[in-house]
Amino acid sequence: MFRLCGILIAVTVLLASGAVRAARIVVSSLEGRPVAPLEGKARKTTVLVFITNDCPIANQCAPEIERIYRTYRPKGVAMYLVYVDGSLTAAAARAHHKAYGYTCPAVLDPGHRLVKEGSATVTPEAALFDARGRLVYHGRIDDRAVALGRVRAVPLHRDLREALDALLARRPIKAAYRPAVGCSILAGR
Repeated sequence: MFRLCGILIAVTVLLASGAVRAARIVVSSLEGRPVAPLEGKARKTTVLVFITNDCPIANQCAPEIERIYRTYRPKGVAMYLVYVDGSLTAAAARAHHKAYGYTCPAVLDPGHRLVKEGSATVTPEAALFDARGRLVYHGRIDDRAVALGRVRAVPLHRDLREALDALLARRPIKAAYRPAVGCSILAGR
């Protein structure tokens, strides 16, 4: 009895610490195939970038998101665009993906399972997971968007790149969270 209680306590502590994922998250690719974005042994880290097709701030970030994907994919980083609007069809997401020149894989998350796992609240927002599946950074991609309707020409801080560089170099990430400016992720959206 005491041994069983000890095992249950240890599992509870591991789940609470984020060291073990409670359930496998499978979502749909834009082509309708099942995808488990947070799984994969060959990757060093995984980035989820939460977007909607109609968020102007997310759409302005498209070139930088694509540059990050092209820069870090050869370094063992898996990256997925996560469309969070539950009413968005796969065909509309594919059209948006193509129109904005994305080449990185994209998935649909109408149930917001990945949104919850990545602690995302707005689009665009990024969630960075280490090789063990722990969320080590979430928040803005960079600080170009100062506030709604106010954008810098050039960012002062490239937060997602800085977090990726630190993680890949096995250095501490300066901040685990940077608030993002964008379009709210609404329940049922």
